[in-house]
Amino acid sequence: MTKNSKTGSRKWTLLIAGISIIMSTNSGFVNVPAASHQGDAVVKLIILDPGHGHATFMQSSMNQAIDPKVHVYAPAGPDVQQYMNSIERANTRKINPTNWKLVVYTGSDYLEKMLADKKGNAVLISGNNSKKSGYITRSIEGGFHVIADKPMAITDFRSLEKSFQTAARKKLVLFDPMDLRYDISNILQKELAQIPELFGSLQKGNLENPALVQANLHHYLKGPAGQTGIRPGWFFDVDQQGHGIVDVSTHLVDLNQWLSFPDKSLNYRTDVKVISSREWPSKLTPSEFKLVTKLDQYPDYLKKDLKDSILSVYSNGEMNYTLKGIHSKVTVLWNYREPPGSSDTHYSLMRGTKADLEIRQDAAEKYRATLFVKPQPGADIPLFEKQIHAAQQKLQDKYPGTEFIKNGDQWEVKPGKFQRTNSSEVAIAYIKSGKMPEWEAPNMIAKYYTTIEALKIAKE
Repeated sequence: MTKNSKTGSRKWTLLIAGISIIMSTNSGFVNVPAASHQGDAVVKLIILDPGHGHATFMQSSMNQAIDPKVHVYAPAGPDVQQYMNSIERANTRKINPTNWKLVVYTGSDYLEKMLADKKGNAVLISGNNSKKSGYITRSIEGGFHVIADKPMAITDFRSLEKSFQTAARKKLVLFDPMDLRYDISNILQKELAQIPELFGSLQKGNLENPALVQANLHHYLKGPAGQTGIRPGWFFDVDQQGHGIVDVSTHLVDLNQWLSFPDKSLNYRTDVKVISSREWPSKLTPSEFKLVTKLDQYPDYLKKDLKDSILSVYSNGEMNYTLKGIHSKVTVLWNYREPPGSSDTHYSLMRGTKADLEIRQDAAEKYRATLFVKPQPGADIPLFEKQIHAAQQKLQDKYPGTEFIKNGDQWEVKPGKFQRTNSSEVAIAYIKSGKMPEWEAPNMIAKYYTTIEALKIAKE
C-alpha cells in the first residue's frame, strides 16, 4: 500500500486469487491495465454498492457480450467485500473458472465518482433496497442503462415511475430480472394456458377462490449451520430491505401478469385494484440472528423491532387484488431455518374454465417444482384425454420429450429437453438492442404499484 503525502490519499493494488483490483479510498482513482476486450462486448458493466448475492448474477460465467473489466463503486465495508469474495471464488474455481478484472473504488463519494468517470454503459444495482430509488434515478439521469435487482422500490413508487419515463426519453434500458420466468414449470404453465382446447379461458374467480394464486416459502438459514450465505444485518430491517409484501412478492406479482397476459401492456391506473392485504412478523432469537448474520449483537437500527430481545421482522404478507378483473392472490412466507432435505418452495395456480394448472413443490414432489393439469368437475374425461394428447404433441416442437402422466384425476407434466434462458441473457439482449418489448416497462410499473399499494393498505 502506498500513501500520497500531498493528498493523504491511500491507494492499493490487490491481486486476490486471480482478481486484479485497484482500490482507492478517495477520488484519486487508479486504473489497471485494460484486459483485452472481447470483440463483440456490448456491455461494459459497473457494479454499484453491491450488498446482495444477486450482484454477481451477470458474472456467474464469462460472456462475450460483457467486457471482462468491471468497475465497482461502493462504500468500503463488508458488503462490497462479500461481493469481491464471490468473484474471487468464481475466478479460482476448478470447473469453468471466470476471468473478471475488477477495478474497485471505495471512496465516500463513490456515487458521484461513478457518474463522473463513466467507465461503463450499464449499472447493476443489488443491495440495500432503501438506496435503490436514488441510485436508479441518478444512474438513469446520468445516461446509463440500469439492471436493478428486485425490488426496485419499496415505498417510493412515484420516483420509480419518473425514472421509467426518463429512461424512455433517453432510450435507456431499466430492467429488473425475473428469474422465475425462465423455470420450465412456469414456462409450461404459460404454454398450456394458451391452449384454449385444454385450459379454456382464465376464470374471473372471487375473493374466496381467486383464479390466480402465487405463494413462496423462503428460509433465512439455508443448508447446514455455518455453510449458509451470510445475510447483512440490514436485511432484517424493513426500512432498508423492505417489508416482505414489497420484496420477494415482486416475483409473484410478475408471474401473475406474465402468465395471464403475455406480451400485453398493463395500465396500473385501470387494470390493477388492490382489495386487501395484511402482514405479520417472523421472529428471531439473538442466537438465531447471530447464526445467520455472524453479528454478535443487534445493530441500533433494529432496536425499534425488539421486544424482550426477540426480533420481529415483517417479512410475511398476503395481498388480494384484481388484474384486469381477474381475482388474484399473492402470499409470501419466511421461516427461520430450512428443514433437512427441504428447500424454498413455490406454489402457482391458474384456474381455467376447462382445467386448473397447478405447480406444487412440496415433499410429495421431492421439492421440485412440478406442474399438474386437472380437469374441472363434470369434464368429459375421454375428450379431455384427447386434448391432453394433443397438447403433448404440440409441445414436442419446443420441448421434445415432454410427457403427460396420469395420476388419479390429474396429469403430471414431465418436461422434456429444455435450453434454459436466464435473465442475464435477456438483460444483455435488451441493452444490445437499446430497447425492451413494449409491454415490459408498463408491466414493471404496474407490478410496483401493486406491491407498494398493498403495503400501504397492510400498514393501515
